[in-house]
Amino acid sequence: MAEIVETTTGKVAGSERRGIRRYSGIPYAQAPRGDLRFRAPEPATPWGGVREALLPGPSAPQMGPTGPLARLMPTGRRSEDCLSLNVWTPAPDGARRPVMVWIHGGAFVMGSGSTSFYSGRRLARAGDVVVVTLNYRLGVLGFLQMADLTGADGPIDTNLGIRDQIAALRWVRDNIAGFGGNPDDVTIFGESAGAMSVGTLLGTPSARGLFHKAILQSGAAFNVSSRAQAARAASAFLSELDLTSATAHRLREFRTSQLLEAQTRATIRLGFAHGVMPWQPAVDGDLLPQPAEEAIAAGCSKDVPVIVGANREEWKLFLLGDRRSRSMDEAALGRRMGRSLPGHDDDGQPFAERAFEVYQGRRAGRRAKPRERWAEFQGDRVFHWPAARLLARQSRNQADTYAYRFDWAPPLLRRPVGACHALEIPLVFGTWRQPAARALYGGGAALRQLGERMQTAWVRFARTGRPGHDDLPDWPAWNERDRSTLVFDRSPRATSGADASAHALFEDWHRTQPS
Repeated sequence: MAEIVETTTGKVAGSERRGIRRYSGIPYAQAPRGDLRFRAPEPATPWGGVREALLPGPSAPQMGPTGPLARLMPTGRRSEDCLSLNVWTPAPDGARRPVMVWIHGGAFVMGSGSTSFYSGRRLARAGDVVVVTLNYRLGVLGFLQMADLTGADGPIDTNLGIRDQIAALRWVRDNIAGFGGNPDDVTIFGESAGAMSVGTLLGTPSARGLFHKAILQSGAAFNVSSRAQAARAASAFLSELDLTSATAHRLREFRTSQLLEAQTRATIRLGFAHGVMPWQPAVDGDLLPQPAEEAIAAGCSKDVPVIVGANREEWKLFLLGDRRSRSMDEAALGRRMGRSLPGHDDDGQPFAERAFEVYQGRRAGRRAKPRERWAEFQGDRVFHWPAARLLARQSRNQADTYAYRFDWAPPLLRRPVGACHALEIPLVFGTWRQPAARALYGGGAALRQLGERMQTAWVRFARTGRPGHDDLPDWPAWNERDRSTLVFDRSPRATSGADASAHALFEDWHRTQPS
């Protein structure tokens, strides 16, 4: 049993393993059920005595993941009583260590802060830091945006998943000193939708001062819906339950399973037009007065050093479940690009035709197959280009802005898997040795060294705001002229990391799109 720690809501007792104390399933807000469903998080209810913090709390309600991904990243119990967090610390001794708060990914519709790959034990021990992971509301329960359908004071609060994250950061501010952490030295980091959440928080005025550095892995600040996009998604969801904006208050009467089933049906109807996920943060005139990118460009987080990066072959993960792509020909590739980039540029050329030309010439030495070009296109559109946009905006206000690219691929699965989405996470946390990951990652001194290099860089950044260290090449800050990027591979190296033709294509397309 680990030492008892007193928090603002009561005492907690955790567990100890190999010198690291873990406190799991600590509520940071009340269960958002009943009258609190679809409302902003309320402070947790205090308890008497000592609460055993030995097991993670339930994950947020969700439909996935399924198949192999479910075995790799199980979510365990699920409940609307999901607003809890986990803490790993070398000791609750008042040492004021740097704090690293992880926000999980999952397209804003699945995932859990308690997934075993996110165990903070090794990272806490390797870096002498305090690690926190958290749950937040997902899907329609966390990202149903009703501001323009019921008014700002209606029965549905906006951006609930982001409000949950802010509530968790307030809990960290008020309580982490008791666990040996420094509330004035907090780094938030996340991957995929977790990184998109970090990007949103960078542009959220009410989150200022709750964190001091940020690391974004395969996500940026681009995934924020406009008010019109959010209203369309909300209307589609309500119609699946035979509701209107006037009767939206009845959403509290439905079972959780009914809400999730309606969410699935509405998602299918809406599709993923232009890469917009229906259930994601949105401009609401309240928590998010403007798109996160605009707020960042205006200096909302000018005092926050950041690291932004992505994996070289992000989309190969999604190709694994894309059976139709296996027989994709040139015509099918063109149609997919057309659906992703509708419209024409200023010269009257269809964006899809221009994309076809750009990605036909990007691989030197051979003509890439349509499936491979689709993966490159999607990786750039969804991950690399948004990362470049954030780097450009933040670097104008903050000198300590850094870029990385993750290039390492499993030796035995280099062709089908490559340096795909999420592959770097177990290396950052030091959890690649787990049985569920061992077949993919293998082992050996080179992999261990790569993980140690990434851990050291992340921890060094959490301590100083600069990620460079003796076991890496020189890692200069990013600027729009040099675009310096540190590549993590068997042998790390520095590169410019830019693809001007691809990024210009997406910038031109984005400029022509209505909200």
